[in-house]
Amino acid sequence: MYGRIGSLVMLAGGLLSLAACAELNLALGGGAPAPDAPRAPLEQSQTLPTGAAQRVDSLDRSTAAERVAATRGGGAGQLLGQTVASLGSPADPGFWLKTPLVSVEAPGRVRDPRTGKSVAVTLIPIDGPATAGSRLSLSAMRALEVSLTDLVTVDVTG
Repeated sequence: MYGRIGSLVMLAGGLLSLAACAELNLALGGGAPAPDAPRAPLEQSQTLPTGAAQRVDSLDRSTAAERVAATRGGGAGQLLGQTVASLGSPADPGFWLKTPLVSVEAPGRVRDPRTGKSVAVTLIPIDGPATAGSRLSLSAMRALEVSLTDLVTVDVTG
């Protein structure tokens, strides 16, 4: 019985020590900021609607005409490669793919090889090896009819 109580006392002492270390770390400027700490404001081009949860429709600022034009079949172009894309910033409007497959901004097209759906985009270069992932705009992901939470493999032509 004494062994069990001693173990509990040691466990409690260890937990108190960890808590004290965490408090000391925060006091010395380490760790995460307090939840109510002020944050730097977003740039004007990156503001999103505020308030309660937003519907995707309210974040996608593309018009019906823009969506139709972007999904119209276009020239085949040269295959630049395949990339795995995640959702890019919904604050950046338009049809674009930020990818290491290009070194200069250029018009292009992405195609979902599973469904054959494609969309015209602006290809925007980002640093990284060609095998690195890419970020696809909200409007482009919706035009491809893929889940916004998925990592989607797309063929990129330019």
